Amino acid sequence: MPLRRYSIALLLCVSSALLAQNEEELDSLLRHFNIDEVTVEAHRREEPVIPVQKLEGARLEGLSTQSVADAARYFSGVQIKDYGGVGGLKTIDIRSMGTNHLGVFYDGIEIGNAQNGTVDLGKFSMDNIEELSLYNGQKSEIFQPAKDFGSAGTLYIKTRRPKFTQGKTFNLNVTMKAGTFGLANPSILYEQKITDNIHFSASGEFTYAHGRYHFRYRKFLPDGSIAWDTTAVRQNGDVHAWRAEAGFFGYLPDGKWHVKAYFYDSEKGIPGAIVNNVWKNAQRQWDRNAFVQGNFTKAFIRGYDFQFNAKYSNDRMRYLNPDTTLMYIDNTFTQQEIYLSMAHRVAVFGPNAVNTNCRTTAINWDIAVSVDYQYNYLAGNLANFVFPERNTLLAAAATQFYWKYFKAQASVLSTFVFDKIHHPTLAMPTATKQKPQFTPAVFVSYQPILKEELFFRAFYKRIFRMPTFNDLYYTDVGNISLKPEYTAQYNGGIQYDKRWTAGVVRNISVKADGYFNQVTNKIVAIPKGNGQYRWQMMNLGYVEIRGCDINALLTLCPAKDLFLTVSYTFQKAQDFTNPDELTYGGQIAYIPWHSCSATANIQWRGLAVNYAFIYVGERYHNSANIPANHEQPWYTHDISASYELELKHNSRAKIKTAPRLHFAVEINNIFNQQYEVILNYPMPGINGKGIVKLLL
Repeated sequence: MPLRRYSIALLLCVSSALLAQNEEELDSLLRHFNIDEVTVEAHRREEPVIPVQKLEGARLEGLSTQSVADAARYFSGVQIKDYGGVGGLKTIDIRSMGTNHLGVFYDGIEIGNAQNGTVDLGKFSMDNIEELSLYNGQKSEIFQPAKDFGSAGTLYIKTRRPKFTQGKTFNLNVTMKAGTFGLANPSILYEQKITDNIHFSASGEFTYAHGRYHFRYRKFLPDGSIAWDTTAVRQNGDVHAWRAEAGFFGYLPDGKWHVKAYFYDSEKGIPGAIVNNVWKNAQRQWDRNAFVQGNFTKAFIRGYDFQFNAKYSNDRMRYLNPDTTLMYIDNTFTQQEIYLSMAHRVAVFGPNAVNTNCRTTAINWDIAVSVDYQYNYLAGNLANFVFPERNTLLAAAATQFYWKYFKAQASVLSTFVFDKIHHPTLAMPTATKQKPQFTPAVFVSYQPILKEELFFRAFYKRIFRMPTFNDLYYTDVGNISLKPEYTAQYNGGIQYDKRWTAGVVRNISVKADGYFNQVTNKIVAIPKGNGQYRWQMMNLGYVEIRGCDINALLTLCPAKDLFLTVSYTFQKAQDFTNPDELTYGGQIAYIPWHSCSATANIQWRGLAVNYAFIYVGERYHNSANIPANHEQPWYTHDISASYELELKHNSRAKIKTAPRLHFAVEINNIFNQQYEVILNYPMPGINGKGIVKLLL
C-alpha cells in the first residue's frame, strides 16, 4: 500500500533537527529530502503442492540419532529395516512399496546402487547434515533433474553449506562422541571464506565401535510355552569407518554453484541372525564409496533458468563368509557410475515471465524440460559373471500452474534403458534393450479461503523401477527376462496451519493424507530345484496398500519455544499374488498396521531438552499371517539434553562471535525394552552417548 506517512514522518524529523535555521534554508533542505511515494508489497507464505515432511535445525539436532536412518524413523509412512548395532544395515521403505522405490538424494543428486538398488542409510552420519526432507510422489518442484521424477518417493539429504556471521572468515567445529558399544566418534568441520562469493568446506570423521551388547533371547514352542529364556552378548558387530568430504561453494548474480568430493571406507562385522542356537557369526564386509559431484544453477535472463548436474562415483564392496558349513563366499564387486543432467525452466506468465506484458497477471505458469544420462558398470569375481553395463536416458517435461486458490503440477517422464553384457563364453558383448517407459504424474492443491491456510490436495503418479544387476545377471540366480516393477499411487489429503504472534500457543499445523498404492510385476525370488541356495528372480508379485498418514505440530511459548510433534501411520498392505497360496490377502512382511512417533523439544537460554518416542505395532515376518509368524509390538523412549556455553569473548578480536562449547547427553531406549525390528536380529537395550563440541 502507499506509504505517504513515512514521507510525513521524515519531514517532521528533519524540521525538528533544523529548527534553528532560517525559513529559506529549511525550505531548501526540505526540497532536498523530499521522497517520492513508495509501495510495499508482501507475499504470503507459499505452501508446496506436494506435502513434505522435514527435519531441520533444533529439532533435527535434538534427536538421539547416529545416522540418517535413525532420524528417518520419525517420518510417518516410513518403515526402517534395522539389523542392529552401530554398523548394522539400515534401509528405508516408504508406504510399503519396497526399498527400491525410494530415491535417496545427497545434495540434490541421487545416490545410486545399480547392483541391488538399496542404499544403506547407516553409512551417512548426521554430523554434517542440516536438513532431511521426505516427499511422497516427488519433490514439489519442476525445475529439477529428470531423475527426481523417477521414484515413488524421495528422501533428500542436505548437507551444511558454509555460513559466516559478520566479521568472520572461518568456522571450525571439533566434536567428540563416545558411548556404549565402545563407540568413539571424533569429527571435524572447517569452513573458510575465500572471497565474498566463494567458500570452502571440509569435514571428516572416524567411527569405531566393538558393537557388543547384551540382549535377552526367548524361544517359544508352537503351543506358546517358552522353550528357553536366556541372556547373551551380540557378537561380530564391530565397525571401523572413515568419512571425508570437501567442497567449494560459489555465488553468482542470480545463481550459485558447488563442487563436492566424498569418500567413505569401512570394515564391519555382520552379526547375522540368531538361529539354530548359533550366537556368533564370522561374516565380514568391506565398503569403499567415493564420488565427485557438482551443480550449477543460474537465471540467464528474466524468466529463464538453467541447471546442470554431474557426478562420477566408484564403489567397491567385498563380502566374506568363511563358514564352510554353510557356503564359503568371498565376493568382490566394483561399480562405476557417470551421471549428467541439464534442466531448463521458463516462466510463461507471472511477475518473472519472459513476456514483459504478463508480469502483473494473477496467473503464474512455468514449464520445464530436463534430460539426464547415466552410465553404470558392474564388475565381480563370481564364476561366469557377465560384467553388465547400462546406459539410461531420461527426459522429463513438467509444468506448474498457480492461480489464486488453485495450484497444479504435472509431469511425464520418458525412460530408455540399454544393457550390455560381456559373457566369458561369447566373443562379442550381447546388447539388450528394455521397452521405453512413459510415466505420468499429476498433483493439485486447492485453498478455498485465501486468508486461511487451509489446503486440500490430491495426486496420482505412475512410476516403475528397473530390475537391478543382481536381479538380472547374478550368476545362476538372475533372470534376464525380468520386466520393470510398477507402482500406481493415489493420494488425497488436507492441511491446516494457524499462527499467533502472542500468547502461549504460537503455531498449530495438522496434515492428514489417505492413499491407495498398487505394486505390480513385483520382483520376487522363488526356489529353483531342490537346492537350498538355488533361487531365481521372477515377476510374480501384486500388492495393494491402503493407508493414512497424520502429522501434527504444536509450538508453545510458556517461557521459550516448546515444540511438540506427533506422527501416526495406518497401513493395510496385502499380498494378492497367488490365490492358492497361504499368503494371499495377508499383510506383507514387517509392515505394521499401526505405528506412530512423538517428539518434544524445549529450549531455555543455552539449555535444550528433547524427548522422542517411537511405537511399531504388531506385524508378521511373513505374508502368511499365521500365529507362528506373528511379531509383538515394540517401542522406545529416548531423551537427550544439551547445553551451550559461550566462552569469554575478547572485545578486541576481529571475530565478532565468541567461541562456544556444546555439551550433550543422550539416553536411548530408557526402559531397556528387548525387541527385534527384523526376526532373529536383536536390537540394543538401554544405551547412551556423550557429546562435546567446540565451535569457533
